[in-house]
This record gives sequence, C-alpha cells and structure tokens, in this order.
Amino acid sequence: MKRILVTGGAGFVGSHLCERLLKEGNEVICLDNYFTGSKRNIEHLMDHHYFELVRHDVTSPYMIEVDEIYNLACPASPVHYQYNPIKTTKTSVMGAINMLGLAKRVKAKILQASTSEVYGDPTVHPQKESYWGNVNPIGLRSCYDEGKRCAETLFMDYHIQNQVKIKIIRIFNTYGPRMHPQDGRVVSNFIVQALKGDDITIFGDGLQTRSFQYVDDLVEGTVRMMNSREGFLGPVNIGNPNEFTMLQLAQEVIDLTGSKSKLTFKPLPQDDPMQRQPDISLAYKELNGWEPKVQLKEGLRHTIEYFDNLLKEGY
Repeated sequence: MKRILVTGGAGFVGSHLCERLLKEGNEVICLDNYFTGSKRNIEHLMDHHYFELVRHDVTSPYMIEVDEIYNLACPASPVHYQYNPIKTTKTSVMGAINMLGLAKRVKAKILQASTSEVYGDPTVHPQKESYWGNVNPIGLRSCYDEGKRCAETLFMDYHIQNQVKIKIIRIFNTYGPRMHPQDGRVVSNFIVQALKGDDITIFGDGLQTRSFQYVDDLVEGTVRMMNSREGFLGPVNIGNPNEFTMLQLAQEVIDLTGSKSKLTFKPLPQDDPMQRQPDISLAYKELNGWEPKVQLKEGLRHTIEYFDNLLKEGY
C-alpha cells in the first residue's frame, strides 16, 4: 500500500484518479479547495476506509507524509481559469512550488498534470513533446498556458537542483462523466445544449479541430507514467490522436441525443488554437504500449448519460 496525495482530487479528472488509486489498494488523500471541484464527485468514496478528504488551497504549503503526489490542482476550462486569471497563475506556479517542496522534504515522487495548452496555437502538427509551442504570453489564455509552462520549468529545476523524483504529462482535451456542466468546454457545452434542445454554439466556422480523449484512458496513462522507469521524466503527451472538427463533434452529439438543436455561429475567441492533435508515439514506447481504447462515440454515450441524469435531477 502506498500513501498518495492527489491535489485537485475532487475535480473531474482527480475524482476518477482517486477512484482508480483506491481500487489498486492505496491510501488516498484528496486535497481540494472546491473552486471547480465538487464533493459530489467524490461522495461515493467518502466511506472508504483508506480515503481522506482535505479542504486546502495549494497556494499555501501543506504538510503530510506521503509516498507519491499527483499534482492536478488548477482550473482547466477557459471559463473557470479566466474568471480569476491571477489566481489561476498562482495555483499553477505557487502550487507547483509548494508541492515540489513537500516532495523534496519527504522524498516523494511527484507527477505534474501539465497540458497541451503549453503548445499554444501550434505551427507544428501533430504536436510532439520536442515542440516548444507558440504561446501568447499576454493573452486571455496566458494565465493558464504560461502558468503550466512555468510549472514544467519548476519541476525540471527541482529535479536537476534537488534530485526530486518527477514525472510530467501533457493532457490533451479530455471528457467524460463528472465534467462540470458549466465549464465552457466544447463537449459539455454541446451535450448540455443538445439535451435541453437549445441551439448548439459553434465558435468560428467550426472547422478548427480537437482530439478528444475519454477520462478512463487519461487515468490509465497517468498511472502508467507515475510507475514508469526511473530515468523517464517526460514530458509525455497523453491524448487521443483521432482528430475531429467542431462541426463533426456537434453532429455526433445531435445524433446520439436525438436532439433537434440547430447550430449557431459566434466569433472565435482570442488565441483559440485552430488545430490540436497529440503525437503519442513516446507514450506508446515508454508506457507499456499505452494508447486510447475508448472511441468517441462510446465515450460520448457515457458522458451524455451522466449529463442527462444531472439535468433530470434539476442540477
């Protein structure tokens, strides 16, 4: 049994990770300030003997004895991270400093949940880990993009200077049950709008592409990365290389929900990338042949069922 700290553990991805780690027989400490996380996401774990929930903000130091740390704490959707951009940057940077300091003191291994947003609006397609990105440092998305880029720098420097055992993953667009219905991300937006019969909002011409990864595939890749060989630090892309336009995604959601929603078009937000697709050859090589297993249609069905139940409950 390992004692594992998951920051942002009550969030969409964090709650699935906590669930997986408990199933593997570990003791899990879930730390969250509930800015975007919710007790609803982890309430089914509350009676588990080896699960502990702590309300705490990673911008302040936290003292605990653990073997491993998964650092997921940070709002990850544009609506939430742009709501308080200074807080978002603090969460990425100060959160990384505080968790790395903890890992250094207790000699824990620590994984950073970075993001494909470090590539910005890429000029290279698909994106390999060796690509340095095309990021606007003073745009609306900069608080998240640059915060995560700085966190990667801190992780590498703590490893080089203090021999902290680190792992870095770069997460591409992920969806699934427990997404926040108002998080502003395209999958949740389209599904909620379709289920309610509202018009589906497309930004730009809808020809921009994304690669959508189901949350179970992300959790599998994340755990494999934590347990990967000692000399492999990352960063490593964790995403689904199957690429879809926004129009294709909207039509898939309409078909699966049986909705009569129409499409409406609005201007593209500032710095919204036109393409996003991971090259996952490094993950396949280093993480025991990891690759996504859940295809878009299957994952959307599970996610639609989740949101349908939420709406029926009057959430």
